[in-house]
Amino acid sequence: MKPQILKGTRDFLPQQVYKRNYIFDTIKEVFQKYGYLPIETPVMEHLSTLTGKYGEEGDKLLFKLLNNGDFLSKADEEALANKDSKKLLPSISKRGLRYDLTVPFARFVVMHQNEISFPFKRYQIQPVWRADRPQKGRYQEFYQCDVDVVGSDSLIYEAELIQIYDEVFTKLGLNVTIKVNNRKILKGIAEEANIGDQWVDMTVAIDKLDKIGEDGVKKELLSKGISADSISKIFALLETNNVEELNFTNEEGRKGKEELLKIHEYLDQSKLKNEVKFDMTLARGLGYYTGFIVEVSANDAIMGSIGGGGRYDDLTGVFGMRDMSGVGISFGAARIYDVMEELALFPKEITESTKVILLSFDEDCLIHSTKVANQLREAGISTEVYPSAAKMKKQMKYANDRSIPYVMVIGSDEVDSGLYKLKQMETGDQQELDISEIIQNLMS
Repeated sequence: MKPQILKGTRDFLPQQVYKRNYIFDTIKEVFQKYGYLPIETPVMEHLSTLTGKYGEEGDKLLFKLLNNGDFLSKADEEALANKDSKKLLPSISKRGLRYDLTVPFARFVVMHQNEISFPFKRYQIQPVWRADRPQKGRYQEFYQCDVDVVGSDSLIYEAELIQIYDEVFTKLGLNVTIKVNNRKILKGIAEEANIGDQWVDMTVAIDKLDKIGEDGVKKELLSKGISADSISKIFALLETNNVEELNFTNEEGRKGKEELLKIHEYLDQSKLKNEVKFDMTLARGLGYYTGFIVEVSANDAIMGSIGGGGRYDDLTGVFGMRDMSGVGISFGAARIYDVMEELALFPKEITESTKVILLSFDEDCLIHSTKVANQLREAGISTEVYPSAAKMKKQMKYANDRSIPYVMVIGSDEVDSGLYKLKQMETGDQQELDISEIIQNLMS
C-alpha cells in the first residue's frame, strides 16, 4: 500500500521545522517580554467541555473520538437503527480533539483558580484540530500560538495585545493590517435594524463577507427571516469606517464605541509599525466573544487571517466560575509560515544545523576526524563527521545537499602537520589553519 497522510495534515522536513520554530521562538520571546506565562493542556477534552462554545457551525467542525473498546455495546440502539448520528453521538463518543486553545484555557482557569494569581497572563503554543475543508492556508491540524489574560476587564490589555501583534509581525518582517471592531457595536447595529433577538444570525452571516460576498450575506440573512428593510439598515451602518462617526440610539452600541475609543487612547502612547484599522464588517464567528474583536491580515500575500481574537466576558461561567472576564489573541502559525515562505522572509541562517563537516580520505583519517570533531563540539560548534572514507565526490555532494557552510578535508598530511584546510562552501575560499584558529574562525 502506498503510504499517505491524512488530508489537511502535513509532514515537516528538517528545514521546515527550523523555520516553524523560528516563528514560535519569535512569538514566545515577545509573549515573555510582556509578562505572559506558559501553560499546556491535553490534546483531548471531554466533548461536554468543547461543545456549545463555538456556535453551531463550530460544533460541526469538532473531531470526535470513539469510546474505547466495543463502543457500539453501549450505543443508543434506536438512534443507530434510525441512522440518527446526532442522537447516537453521546452514546459512542465522550471525548474530542481540542478545536482551539481558548476553551481549554477557560477550563484550566476554573480547575486551577486556587493555584494562580489574577489577572492571570498566559501563553500557549500547541496544535489544534478542526474538521474543516482543506484549502490554501486552511488545515485540519495546525498550531495555535495564544496569549490571554483573565481576571480583569481593563481595556489596557486590548491595547497590549495589539502591541504584541505589531511587535511580532514587525520582527518577522511581515507588513500587516490589524483590523478591530467590537461585538457590542454589532449588537448595536442589530438593535438599530430592529433585529436585536437575531444579532447572532446577523454576526455569523457578516463574518462570511469575504467568502461569499455582499449578495451571499444578504441571501443568508433573508433565509433567517430578516426583512429586506432591516438588511438595508445593516449594510448602511456597515459602510461607516470611522468610529467617531457612529451614532447609536441604543446603549449597547454606544458602549462598544466608547470601548474602541478608549483602546485607541492607550495605543496613542505607543509607536506602532503596522496599521490599526477599524472595520465594521469584522465579526469573528466564534460565539464566545462579547466585546473587542481583532483580526490580522498580511498586506503582501493573498491569505485569510493570520491572527485573531477578542474579549470574552464570561467564558469560565459555563464551568461554574462567574464574572471572570478575559481577552486574548491567537497567531495562525501555519498561515504565517506559508506567507513567509511565499515572500522569502525566513533568514537563511536559521536552517543551518551543522556548521562544519569533516571529510576523510581513509580509515585512519576518519579516526582522526572524530578526535577533531570532539574538539570542535567542546567549543560549542555544531560538527558532523562523514561516516566513511567514501569517494570524495560523494562526501562533498552530501555536504552540498545539506547546505553545510564549512568543510574540512582530512588526509595524512593534515594528521601529521595539525594544519587543516577549512573551506567555505558558498564562496569557495579556503584557509590552512590549526584547530584553535579554526575554532576562532567558526565562532566569529
